[in-house]
Amino acid sequence: MNLFWTKFKDILELIVFKHSIFALPFLFSSMIVGSKLANDTAWFGFKALILGIICAVSARNFAMASNRLMDEDIDKDNPRCANRPNISGKIGKKSIWLFIIINALIFILCSYFINTLAFYLSLPVLFILAIYSAFKRFSSLVHLVLGFCLGLAPIAGSVIVMGKIHIYSVILCLSVTFWTAGFDLLYSLQDMDYDKKTGLFSIPAQFGAKATLLISAFFHILAVLFWLLFVWQVWGIALGYISLLGICVCAVILLFEHKIVRNNFNHINKAFFTLNGYLSMIFFIFILVDLLWN
Repeated sequence: MNLFWTKFKDILELIVFKHSIFALPFLFSSMIVGSKLANDTAWFGFKALILGIICAVSARNFAMASNRLMDEDIDKDNPRCANRPNISGKIGKKSIWLFIIINALIFILCSYFINTLAFYLSLPVLFILAIYSAFKRFSSLVHLVLGFCLGLAPIAGSVIVMGKIHIYSVILCLSVTFWTAGFDLLYSLQDMDYDKKTGLFSIPAQFGAKATLLISAFFHILAVLFWLLFVWQVWGIALGYISLLGICVCAVILLFEHKIVRNNFNHINKAFFTLNGYLSMIFFIFILVDLLWN
């Protein structure tokens, strides 16, 4: 039993399970808006809730484990990654492969029970989640590809509750894409020198810290603009002024994030983990309150 719990903790450490908080609130935001548009109620039912959570968690597990496996040759010489279970030897490749396959099957099976479109999209989604790590080896678009992986969550929300990809979910996908790419750029500053040394194509390695900060700020401005467009798309039907207030709060959080990173790169982890976790939850809370208020 102790061995089981040890392995279980190692797996959670491998996939950084606590970071699931980044995408889930945007999945739920999309689901409640989609339900309001389709059924005139924010509640989409327990079946959609349970299957949505299982799909989101299994997809992220699949993506993170695939990323760890693909990047072993890069991470093994990076001091920041030395304690990761796959690098330290706590978890072997066979165990990671088994974990990847199990989560892929769970994701596909749950997609089947959601609806036909979800099932048809399950394999393309897994393909995108599996290959994003490869982009850092040949393209600086890797940050946007990672952002798109998280941005798939709002599209999934629309598919789950409406059985189609609604325009509001595409706009929300773009906002999440740029939000994620923006904070991933800040996080990547930690590996700037190592990425240069190993010939990786991260934006910090290719263009330097100053340009990275500017590009990150630009991406976050785009994220806020797309959040505003998302609210405008469903204005009066599902959302209103409360959601606009929530976006303003999120914009202030992003501004503070950039301020603390610019002042001291040692605060990158605080900006990446704490502030962005708060932002995603705050976004969902304001969307939910707005829907319930109306």
